[in-house]
Amino acid sequence: MTVKFCCMVMRINIDCNGCYRKVRKAVLDIHELETHLIEKKQSRVSVYGRFSPQDIAIKIRNKTNRRVEILEVQEFLAPDDVVENHNHHIDHYQKQLISNSWNMAVTTHNQIETRIV
Repeated sequence: MTVKFCCMVMRINIDCNGCYRKVRKAVLDIHELETHLIEKKQSRVSVYGRFSPQDIAIKIRNKTNRRVEILEVQEFLAPDDVVENHNHHIDHYQKQLISNSWNMAVTTHNQIETRIV
């Protein structure tokens, strides 16, 4: 049996700082997520963790009362021993894949970044 980790990019309309705080609070309240990135100017939210993409989009929709559009989903596989011995910790290879897929997350003065590690 394998555990699937997902990296998902969503479009959520973030008009103001209040909208940003609402989206951030909703994302922080979801315990399945390991890390996230909120790009305010592009109205994009990227999340990573062990979850079902549809369930996370529905949870964020219900908590923020905003339309959530899933733009991209990438799945990563982790062997059982990594999950059992390291309490859902990701091995080095998968971290490298994640960092490569999040290279676009370099912040400029127009972006707001929040990460949980």
